Amino acid sequence: MTGPSNPIENPTPHPALKPPSKPRGLTRDQMAWRVAKDIPGGSYVNLGIGMPELVALHLPQGKEGDNRQIVFHSENGILGMGPPPPQGEEDFDLISAGKKPATVIPGSAFFDSADSFAMIRGGHIDIAVLGAFQVSESGDLANWTTGGVPAVGGAMDLAQGARQVFVITNHTTKKGEPKIVKECTYPLTGAGVVTTVFTDLAVIDIHKDGPVVREIANGLSFDDLQALTGATLTLDADCKALSAPAF
Repeated sequence: MTGPSNPIENPTPHPALKPPSKPRGLTRDQMAWRVAKDIPGGSYVNLGIGMPELVALHLPQGKEGDNRQIVFHSENGILGMGPPPPQGEEDFDLISAGKKPATVIPGSAFFDSADSFAMIRGGHIDIAVLGAFQVSESGDLANWTTGGVPAVGGAMDLAQGARQVFVITNHTTKKGEPKIVKECTYPLTGAGVVTTVFTDLAVIDIHKDGPVVREIANGLSFDDLQALTGATLTLDADCKALSAPAF
């Protein structure tokens, strides 16, 4: 017969002794919404593959109360790319650079890759939204390989050619390792190219003196954020709470 459990072996911690729970950060959709909020009207924007593609779902495209005009560029040769098509209405002769079905808006244009990359390299793309494995305190970007098979695609051209580079990424890896670091340990996509990093926990602008926290998640102290970051952060004097609507 099994006796009662020993309360000494299975203690119930006093509530005051429990470690503080980590505040829940933004979801992927909320992060994309927050990026979209910082894209001004009249911008020509290229969205990288993966999480950056979600940003298109949170930009105007006729949404009531938002009259910004945003033009999407896709490096396979589209200017004026529209939202993803409804399921069942896909045209697989019309795809994005990520090889996903796409649509186009009235007035859009098609061209070859040479012209497309001339637009990128010529500095005609206002904002590139890219994912990242690492971002350094000086704005270096590593997002194309962690040491496996190289597949850089157009990321290097976008990182160097776009007027601004927005990075959207979780603040840490699944193992809890920081993605914003003093120096990148992965091969670089571009040196000193990142303008702003949007994570699930903060919005961080990269200044010449290092990363500056512009917004921080509710319930997360600056010291807690710093503990999750591999680079030295500075708190903006006008730092606000990071928030987003529920999706």
